Amino acid sequence: MKKGLLFVLVLAMLALVSTAAFAADYKIALVTDTGGINDQSFNASAWEGMLRAQEELGVEVKYFESKTDADYEPNLTMAVDDGYDLIIAVGWMMADQLAEVAESYPDQKFAIIDNGSVGDNVVGVNFATEQCSYLVGVVAATMTETKNVGYVVGMISPLMDTFGVGYYAGVLDTCPDCTIQAFNANSYGDVAGGKSATLNMYTNGADIVYHAAGATGMGVIEAAAEQGKYAIGVDQDQNYLAPENVLTSAMKRVDISVFSLIEDVVNDNFEAGDKLYTLESGAVDIAPTTTLLSEEALAAVESAKAAILAGDIVVPADRDSFAEKYGEGIYTLE
Repeated sequence: MKKGLLFVLVLAMLALVSTAAFAADYKIALVTDTGGINDQSFNASAWEGMLRAQEELGVEVKYFESKTDADYEPNLTMAVDDGYDLIIAVGWMMADQLAEVAESYPDQKFAIIDNGSVGDNVVGVNFATEQCSYLVGVVAATMTETKNVGYVVGMISPLMDTFGVGYYAGVLDTCPDCTIQAFNANSYGDVAGGKSATLNMYTNGADIVYHAAGATGMGVIEAAAEQGKYAIGVDQDQNYLAPENVLTSAMKRVDISVFSLIEDVVNDNFEAGDKLYTLESGAVDIAPTTTLLSEEALAAVESAKAAILAGDIVVPADRDSFAEKYGEGIYTLE
């Protein structure tokens, strides 16, 4: 090996070692919402991003689990007191508490998933979840044999409306005469409630139920497995939870966003403000597991994706834009 090339390789190795050592000085904290780290949904996906950063960037990571909303402020404050360089709050439900804590600690770096920025030192991360919800709506409308499908949401909020109106739009654009049943569980941790609501939908003719409900959605999937029906998951590829029953999932790659946030901190590129991840960025889509999907459903999804990317389909992201296109009194969840 020539001396010049050897010198370059040595410099490159030293740079990698230096970067790894530098990253190892960073401590990153994750504060979960009440769904918990094992919700098999967005909290779990966020933690996957943390673990990837630990492995690839060498940072130290830890999560603070919130059992109730009363834990939000103490967990955020504890993470500040423990000296974490970046504190990531998972979920819009933490926005008010984070705003107060961020104001009290203006030099601390924060981020929040599924909410806009709530301070000059906070990154707000959002996803075009109406787009992936539209795609699973297309799947449901294409594969239903009863022309009757369901939807279970964890709580009502402008954010969660993006899931609901996107799903409704996908269903109605594909199957205008389909019936859509819907239920608000008012909880991200009520497995029994999610299961009961789904069983009731099946009794009333639904054969496919989509959930955007965190851990409550585990009940939806349990009901599908028990009844030999279909469910559609959210946030992560949830097919592994019931391989014969979870058709697909509306993927929201929280793990990608979390890793990106940490990478920005390590590279000294942290900048407060809002970030939006879309279908175009690859951060929202249907799940990669497609074994239960018909060729017709797969073709319909690809056609819908192309139309969204081309701007031929603009998926509604709120109740007003949905009502303007599809009419009043259709999406009425309260």
